[in-house]
Amino acid sequence: MSERTTTAEPADVEQVRVLAEAARTASRRLALLSRAEKDAALHALADALDASAEEVAEANERDLARGREQGMAESLQDRLRLDPPRVAAVASAVRDIVALPDPVGEVVRGSTLANGLQIRQVRVPMGVVGMIYEARPNVTVDAAALGLKSGNAVLLRGGSAAADTNRALVGVLRRALDAHGLPADAVGLLEGGHGAVHALMTARGLVDLLIPRGGADLIEAVVTGSTVPVIETGVGNCHVYVDARADLDKALAIAVNAKTHRPSVCNAAESLLVHRDVADAFLPKALAALSAEGVVLHTDADSGSRADAAGVPHDTATDEHFATEFHGLEMSVGVVDDLDAALAHIRRYGSGHTEAIVTEDRAAARRFTAEVDAAAVMVNASTRFTDGGEFGFGAEIGISTQKLHARGPMALPELTTTKWVVEGDGQVRV
Repeated sequence: MSERTTTAEPADVEQVRVLAEAARTASRRLALLSRAEKDAALHALADALDASAEEVAEANERDLARGREQGMAESLQDRLRLDPPRVAAVASAVRDIVALPDPVGEVVRGSTLANGLQIRQVRVPMGVVGMIYEARPNVTVDAAALGLKSGNAVLLRGGSAAADTNRALVGVLRRALDAHGLPADAVGLLEGGHGAVHALMTARGLVDLLIPRGGADLIEAVVTGSTVPVIETGVGNCHVYVDARADLDKALAIAVNAKTHRPSVCNAAESLLVHRDVADAFLPKALAALSAEGVVLHTDADSGSRADAAGVPHDTATDEHFATEFHGLEMSVGVVDDLDAALAHIRRYGSGHTEAIVTEDRAAARRFTAEVDAAAVMVNASTRFTDGGEFGFGAEIGISTQKLHARGPMALPELTTTKWVVEGDGQVRV
């Protein structure tokens, strides 16, 4: 990504202005909808997706074919793939949002002052939310559905790898909104290259919030180059630490699941750390199991010797390996002397996304959860659970690794802001 050095052409600026102003008008309509009206619209969107599954899949196959021709990695193809079963799953996720509470109008806090003024802080929509993301077309639907439920219009810019799929999805959504009597401009798709992205990033006053979702380069470019307020969704360099008092059967299942269940996503584990006291008992089985699943192993000297003894292929881990989010079937492995060393390793290489400890020692678990600085910390559970759906939030807009406004899986409440409503009966300040 080179948005930081790209300047927007007048046509790019005009495209963003037209889309954002239309989205602003649509957002004012959405902000006034009742929960029942929004839920009915979400059902209409889900039904439209089901009815258009073949259309979307055909568009997706064109993107996949282009990606294969260009040598796209299989892990990235998995992120891009949206076949009919996955379209059905996306539609189901939209229906799940219907069951979620509507955050708009929720009273966050309130009181009656001594002078009789009644004050309350209530949740209200952001307005126009921009999304910049890479080859994950399900984000297109997640953003539109969460935007609708929270009363926001969304302006979407997906990656070029999913261009045909995103056009098909946005077309389906806009037609469904229009047929339901709602403004189609509640969902807009930004076309064009880096200049158009730069125009979106600098559309302060037209766009209320920008959320990047993708790799480290994309996120850094958006965070550093935007004048629009940004919520940073972070890179997932996640660790599984197997403590001295771990149940090794649990640890094996967790490590394999965290790495191989869906290795292309941000909550997949990228590093396995093992306490020296259990390395001999645990690593030969764990490394063999990971290798059998096709995982390429990058080992430090201590874990490498266990791999050699078990006859498991591996290469030597470098600092770059330990700092990398692989997005695929690769994993770095290290042996640590104690919990302090594990915590120090995570502080050095972790990205603040999700960290996991496997232990039966409650004191070690308490220390780990207290000292690890991450959006989510797992105890005896896979890192794969850091997900809006798994947390019961429905579809998520992303996983924030920053500390202001939103952290962790972002769903409906994180797409709102608040306003203060003060009701009186003629009071004046003296």
